[in-house]
Amino acid sequence: MTSPAFVISPELIAGAEAALREAGALIREHNQRPRNIRCKTSIKDLVTETDGAVEQLLRGSLGALVPQAFFLGEEGSPDQGLAGLAWVVDPLDGTTNFAHGVPFVATSVALCLEGAPLLGLVNLPLLDELFVAARGQGARLNGRPIHVSQVDALEAALVATGFPYRIEEHKDAILRQLALALPATQGVRRAGAAALDLAFVACGRYEGFFEFALNPWDTAAGVLLVQEAGGRVGVMTGPEPYRLGGPNILAANAALFAPLQQLLTASAATDL
Repeated sequence: MTSPAFVISPELIAGAEAALREAGALIREHNQRPRNIRCKTSIKDLVTETDGAVEQLLRGSLGALVPQAFFLGEEGSPDQGLAGLAWVVDPLDGTTNFAHGVPFVATSVALCLEGAPLLGLVNLPLLDELFVAARGQGARLNGRPIHVSQVDALEAALVATGFPYRIEEHKDAILRQLALALPATQGVRRAGAAALDLAFVACGRYEGFFEFALNPWDTAAGVLLVQEAGGRVGVMTGPEPYRLGGPNILAANAALFAPLQQLLTASAATDL
């Protein structure tokens, strides 16, 4: 049975923007305090009290906007998957950055229907940038329309990547990718927050982004931003569409998606 369509109204967008700004204010407040940090699964997988506080705030504000939507947050939700209507939320993408005082942190919020993002917001509270996209309505940064870059030569492209917490599972493949990408492009960046990376592709700062082992809350909003800004999202190798929580992601402007995919395919091994 097909789920009924869900309309993304201007009122819903405005309400979600207000919720993200309130969460951003909380992050800025916590940014002035000493950090309370603990490890989740390893010494590399950190969580701060800010992660939990922001998620709790968003559970209330987003839940009031769409009460029928399930809430899938990084810091604790029942394993319901992405069936039905769901808010998919990363309260503080870039927790390690935040723990060290690096300002490259993001709050990522997407409203998804059967795993397809309909509304996506990425807020960079320490950089004062709010990215918003709605399906079929384009993408904006602080209220202004944005578009992916028009760079069409790989050697002129600035691309980004990320390193998963379980780096040992992908280390060899990542090193092969970097060995090819570094000389083939104008540069490779690693900010440490996938939502920020995808937002930067959407507004043309990066030409592309690729990474292994991201969770749905890392990419749900950013994927929609890139698509609504005229870019393409898929996987590193092959024609398969990207699905939230898939093993890897490639996002790029339309001109460089295929060349980047070819580059990553050349570095590929069976663990892709």
